[in-house]
Amino acid sequence: MKSISACYPDIRPPANPPIYSGRLATALVALACLLAGCSEPAQEAAAEAVFAPKLDAYLAEVMERLEITGLAVAVTQGGKQVYTSALGVRNLDTREPMKPEYIFHMASVSKPFVATAVVQLVEQGKIDLDESPVAYLPYFRLDDPRYRDITIRQMLNHTSGMPDVEDYEWEQPQYDEGAAERYVRSLEGEKMIAAPGETWRYSNVAFDTLGDVIAKVSGQSFEDYVKDHILDPLGMTESSFLIKEIKQSLRTTPHVWKRKPVVSEVYPYNRRHAPSSTLNSSVVEMTRWALANLNRGELNGVRILEKKSYDQLWTRSADVDETEQVGLSWFIGNHRGLETIGHGGGDTGYRSAFVLVPEKDLGVVIASNYMLTPTADIRDGVLDIALGYEPELPKRLAAMAFAKTYFEDGLEAAKARYRELQATAADEYAFDPGQLGFLAYSFMQDGLADAAIDVLRFTVELYPEALQMSDYLAELEEMGSE
Repeated sequence: MKSISACYPDIRPPANPPIYSGRLATALVALACLLAGCSEPAQEAAAEAVFAPKLDAYLAEVMERLEITGLAVAVTQGGKQVYTSALGVRNLDTREPMKPEYIFHMASVSKPFVATAVVQLVEQGKIDLDESPVAYLPYFRLDDPRYRDITIRQMLNHTSGMPDVEDYEWEQPQYDEGAAERYVRSLEGEKMIAAPGETWRYSNVAFDTLGDVIAKVSGQSFEDYVKDHILDPLGMTESSFLIKEIKQSLRTTPHVWKRKPVVSEVYPYNRRHAPSSTLNSSVVEMTRWALANLNRGELNGVRILEKKSYDQLWTRSADVDETEQVGLSWFIGNHRGLETIGHGGGDTGYRSAFVLVPEKDLGVVIASNYMLTPTADIRDGVLDIALGYEPELPKRLAAMAFAKTYFEDGLEAAKARYRELQATAADEYAFDPGQLGFLAYSFMQDGLADAAIDVLRFTVELYPEALQMSDYLAELEEMGSE
């Protein structure tokens, strides 16, 4: 049942038509500065002076509207960091205010670092993207003869046919260097879900395996390799894939939803899943990652990748859906007619989003220590403000309204409330089977199996096409009958 949490999606509201007040104001300030003979830095500062207050107001309203525990945001533009903000608290119990330099678990935002490490080794002639992982890990195997046909490239773009992680075992983490190889060896009983190259299916298992490939090819642990060849060269000295390297004074506390936001009993860390999930960083340090990638591999005279390598990293190689494709780990989308390159993440107690708009030399980093924060929506709002559009506030979650009514007035009242919101408040609330799946998962975590079954039955009733929810319901009902 743990995989239900992966079904909770980022909700992306429809785009609004542009308004011109923000861009016009910025242009007028810049024009006045130009006429007065201001320098280029002064013109940039004037533009930022218009940008920052609007973004401050937007983020403050988002925090209040969605009761977010803590949030940090950073923006880069024109080759420099132009905005940082931290709102809310580091820990709900202590109420210590959030700061931009505090460290968050970045979840799947980790994956482009894996791709960068692999492509560095490709540049050195040590890895071939079209070679099998077996060439580097002789002990790699799955319970399907087709595993020998998987390539490194397919693992990076999620077309390998490999399954996904069912349980990250955050409650019983492993910390030693041997965790990576042990994990890969444990996959020998896993079934493939498709033939290599046949279809797109997200696989954390593939990225965790790639971490061991990097280790064996480089002669260093995955974490040490990334630290030595990516993080430290870019000046991301407080960031690490190893939780024990993160200073206690900088760590944030994860928060989960248990009918209200509460401090999580576990921190999402397990070394066996380091490549797919365990980058710990701040939005401040992540701006250096943004700047380096927007400059195609170079920051302050330090180059981590050749420019031409981005032709592989950022070239569409598989379709995710009708609006999004993937390169090598990077997701390629569109915002206001502009190509975006990015990745999002979510694990127990944390949500994150990272996006680049190369045409505008723009980067946005969002991190939250609350697992229900709609970071993709907030990312889009920040992009809108930076691009001169009016942002749309993230929608409230209808599943949370369902839960509140369920515990106050019972199942039938909760179902009626959800349907009422669908009919009368579609502009205010977001509706999705994944939200209800997440709700069922939360109830299971709290030992409320009957409540979880109620939610899943309603989900299947409302969304019969959500076959995964039907599978989860059957699994729960079978467990209940034993």
